[in-house]
Amino acid sequence: MSILQLLLFAGGLMAIMVLAYSALAGPSAAKEGNRRLQAVRYRHSESTDTKVESQLKKAIAARKPKTFKVAGSGSRLEALAVRLDRTGKGWTLTNYLYASLGVGVVVMVIMYLKSGAALLSLGVGLFAGAGVPHLVVNFFIKRRTNQFNAKFPDAIELLVRGLRSGLPVTETLAVVATEIEGPVGIEFKGIVDRIKVGRTMEESLQVTADRLGIAEFSFFCITLAIQRETGGNLAETLSNLADVLRKRGQMKLKIKAMSSESKASAYIVGSLPFIVFFMIWWINPSYLAGFFSDDRLIVAGLGGMVWMGIGVFIMAKMVSFEI
Repeated sequence: MSILQLLLFAGGLMAIMVLAYSALAGPSAAKEGNRRLQAVRYRHSESTDTKVESQLKKAIAARKPKTFKVAGSGSRLEALAVRLDRTGKGWTLTNYLYASLGVGVVVMVIMYLKSGAALLSLGVGLFAGAGVPHLVVNFFIKRRTNQFNAKFPDAIELLVRGLRSGLPVTETLAVVATEIEGPVGIEFKGIVDRIKVGRTMEESLQVTADRLGIAEFSFFCITLAIQRETGGNLAETLSNLADVLRKRGQMKLKIKAMSSESKASAYIVGSLPFIVFFMIWWINPSYLAGFFSDDRLIVAGLGGMVWMGIGVFIMAKMVSFEI
């Protein structure tokens, strides 16, 4: 059997496994039935609490935005521009492109000087150029989101104190923009600026919610929108929301502490074979030269990488929790 046939066989086996996982990982019939019953209850209920619960569930379901919009209404470049904006670093698409090219070229040159394999160096360079900047952007988005969520309950409580003292909502938003540091103050300053140029508060909040993609801020926008429709004590509603957000933060920290050991094991088990292989190849390239020239070893290495990837994916799913 030739190397091409072996690669095709391995690719077909991998595709079958992915399809089998997708088929078996779908929601059960009982869960789907319960979801439809809840949707009907939300649609026909007149209770304010039920409507609020429905809106919060929609916000939770939409917390992970699509990679790109529906065909014809947007592009991957627009989605990438939104992700770069969420980092808060002021990066542009041009900066991202230059960074990707630079990382890819540097890794490709180093690999070629060390191994002499042109195709392998090109593949590794392309992988590094596409993956490393993506991981860096994800890191800064996650860090800024955590910073926002850490200060956001304080901002809501400041809003509550302003409302109870008799200030209008727009004035309290301006107070938050000046008193709270970090991403919260920056985003609220943008909201206040949009209100000053003539946009409504709902539109200004929704623009920020779409940019951030943070569930906690979506809860805040939904709370204000429902309160304007149904009336009631806004200060008390926001106080309850701040308490809920603090409890969510505490639950996240508790889950993080309880799953830290499993995550550490997954990181070690997933990365150790690649680290050992790279270190041995870097110290003594001739010892592992067969993995770049012998067809059987190439197939064995690719098969091992596929199985390691499946194991890492399963472990990542096992230690990933949504709140």
